Amino acid sequence: MADTAFTARDWPAWPSYGLVDDLLPVLRRWATTDDAAVLATLVHISGSSPRPLGSEMAISASGEAAGYVSGGCVEGAVAAQAASVLANGTPKMLDYGAGSPVLDVQLTCGGRIGIFVRRIADLAAWVAEHDAARRARRDLFVDIDLDSGDSVLHREPQRGPPAPGFRQHYLPPSRLMLVGGDPVTLAIGELATLLGIEVGLLRPYGPSAPPPGIAPCHYDTRALAGALPDLPLDAWTAVYSLTHDMADDQAVISHALRSPAFRVGVLGSRRKADQRFAELRKAGFEEADLARLNLPAGIAIGATGPREIALSILADITAHRPRPVPRA
Repeated sequence: MADTAFTARDWPAWPSYGLVDDLLPVLRRWATTDDAAVLATLVHISGSSPRPLGSEMAISASGEAAGYVSGGCVEGAVAAQAASVLANGTPKMLDYGAGSPVLDVQLTCGGRIGIFVRRIADLAAWVAEHDAARRARRDLFVDIDLDSGDSVLHREPQRGPPAPGFRQHYLPPSRLMLVGGDPVTLAIGELATLLGIEVGLLRPYGPSAPPPGIAPCHYDTRALAGALPDLPLDAWTAVYSLTHDMADDQAVISHALRSPAFRVGVLGSRRKADQRFAELRKAGFEEADLARLNLPAGIAIGATGPREIALSILADITAHRPRPVPRA
């Protein structure tokens, strides 16, 4: 394992580490060179907090950091504390904010947070367990003992975390299945990729290769009748149809509403949206099914060009996507 030395001088001038939401790819990379890393988890919030419960930050043996647990107020201090945790394996509970004994590190929001810092001793095994859950597209629950730092993984939620303990909840990455091939489809795919959303694409009778700049998790150029049954849909997936064909869009909507997909949308005017709702009700869909529909697609921001429309659609997806539910 590389020598560890965290100093204020080494801390980055710009918080690029805070742009990382998904820590698994980073930890997977670290596991190729290091046998351990430190994971800092936000396990307690009193009052306001810029980050939700369960937010995490990882620190490598060389001092590289990814993720963030506050608005930038405490990350440097957490990384400094990580050095001793990595060296001796003893976890630490860090207490910052209003009323905390650490007077030189305060939160501008006026709240108080507890951050549990623990060593992941077998980083390769940790990555393998999380990779397996991600490939299976399933939740992963991790019960963390806040005394010892020991953790136990569960595939299903248990009655409650150990006392004193914290239950971390990891979800599969959000996925967006797009049907179409117009400029809006391309803009959505590009922006979704930047946001860490997996993108799949159906382009009936389209080119053999997907568009440049997008590496889809699923790409199918068959006609919809053959492609839709093979579309991988689950509770962490949204489906948006942008074919500009009334019948094709309706086929996509009907198929998606029969799946667990959390959001379903299609481009079009308000007049066409009302017509679609009427046809879906006539086809037997319940109001609970129709509540998942985003028709017309996106939120009202006055969008005109492809990228603005993509922004409005991804804003709606962000507002409705499933969220992890950690428990103290």
